[in-house]
Amino acid sequence: MTIQTIIKKAVKRLELEGKLLTPDYYAEAFCKEAKIAKINVEDCSHVKKFITSLDPKFQKELSQYRIKSLAELVRFLVSRLNRTNQSFCSNNLEAQIIFTKRVLQAVEVLHNKEASDLAKLSFKMLEDNPSTAIIDQFRQHWVNFVTTYDDSFLQLIGIKDKNDLQKSIQNLDFSSLSSSKTNDSDTALSKVASLLVSSFVPSIASSIDDKIANISQKINNNPNLLNTPNIEDEIKKVIKLRIALDKKSVKEMIESLDGVLDKLSLRLIEMIENTDNSTVEIQKIKKELELYNTENEKEKISFKLAHKKLYTIAIALEENTKSLSNDLKEQRDEVGALSKKITKLEAELESVREESKEDFLTKLYNKRALDEFMKIKEAEFDRYQHDFSIVLLDIDHFKLVNDNYGHDAGDAVLSAFAKILKREARSVDIVGRFGGEEFMVILSETDANGGAIFAEKVRIQVQKAKFMYKNERINVTLSAGVSERKKNSSLNNVVKSADNNLYKAKNNGRNQVVK
Repeated sequence: MTIQTIIKKAVKRLELEGKLLTPDYYAEAFCKEAKIAKINVEDCSHVKKFITSLDPKFQKELSQYRIKSLAELVRFLVSRLNRTNQSFCSNNLEAQIIFTKRVLQAVEVLHNKEASDLAKLSFKMLEDNPSTAIIDQFRQHWVNFVTTYDDSFLQLIGIKDKNDLQKSIQNLDFSSLSSSKTNDSDTALSKVASLLVSSFVPSIASSIDDKIANISQKINNNPNLLNTPNIEDEIKKVIKLRIALDKKSVKEMIESLDGVLDKLSLRLIEMIENTDNSTVEIQKIKKELELYNTENEKEKISFKLAHKKLYTIAIALEENTKSLSNDLKEQRDEVGALSKKITKLEAELESVREESKEDFLTKLYNKRALDEFMKIKEAEFDRYQHDFSIVLLDIDHFKLVNDNYGHDAGDAVLSAFAKILKREARSVDIVGRFGGEEFMVILSETDANGGAIFAEKVRIQVQKAKFMYKNERINVTLSAGVSERKKNSSLNNVVKSADNNLYKAKNNGRNQVVK
């Protein structure tokens, strides 16, 4: 089958599906026909290549949508870039607070000037607005220090001033040490406390929980707590928590080890199946891999055995690395070119996000543009008392359209509805997409009654319109809320009033206008 035949079939497919001959629809139809004809067209696989080059979390999110064209992928990326990470500030602030507490706790148990200076440097680090990861890393260092620090030795040499150890030792009268007496029971209790706190530190996990740090500090500061009745329950809880941290760390190591082993196993098996020169030794390793999987399921394998098997596999794979290296070299240029295209695309998307005032789907003004127009209308009202009305329109049960017919059908309905709005609006009116299935119209020199008349005309047109998708009619209605500037104390109240009226229209049964 020739390309010309595929082109004809693509055009005929669009006619049968009732779609316009647009570049996006044509590209989709062409790729479908090429796939049926089993002809590999590079342009039809661009979307898949771009998606597989994205971060795994974006790929997972993309799997929920049916992305078929580059335009749809660009729209998704634009929408994704428009989102903001609302939890960053709160997470960062919480990390700083916890870190500061740990530093203060550390300073409380230190007895020398150098440690105090270190604390000051840490506070200076906080002022430089570090990332959450850096803060958490510093916090863990301080937690470890507080947990393991022991100053009981000071009692043995009669140190009383703990603010500056160097100065205290210089002024210490060593001749009196021979006659000094210490409380044997207090010293023994301090040693027990030190040993107990050391046992709280996880033996495998790399970090210490804040609860462990708190009880460790309490016992270090006051070893006599070990004689109190309530401390036993707290110690039991801390020991259980330490064991849980170690178990969690072991589980993570096993999962990591399994992941590495699985990748090596798949690579080795692929090499064995694709070559006629497989040696007896490699075949033996393949059987050992299968045996490892069985043993791993029964949780009988040890870390040493897993390490040994990995080492054996690495030796077997070493002979095949030359072929893999050649493959990587051949693909390096292609990967580099693709990386440059992605960087350019990201820059273009960022530029579009900053500069565009047009909604990518409906071709109406977007929310950014609507906000600017409302400020202009507000300025005209303040200076010349030029009244205006705001109409908020929302498509009823729009989620059902997406659920029953798919997101493509929902996009088609939104585009058709936008055309009705533009047709009914005057040239002086401002029409835009406020968000999702909600639209806004700013009517110049119009009161609430005039706004309601306009909204009612649009409502009737939508109810009569034939929204078609793949030869199937979709019944659509809308609800609208109207508000007038003169009847409100501020621009913000105008928008709130229109939104409240829209809410009333929804609650009153939908498919109506409320002013």
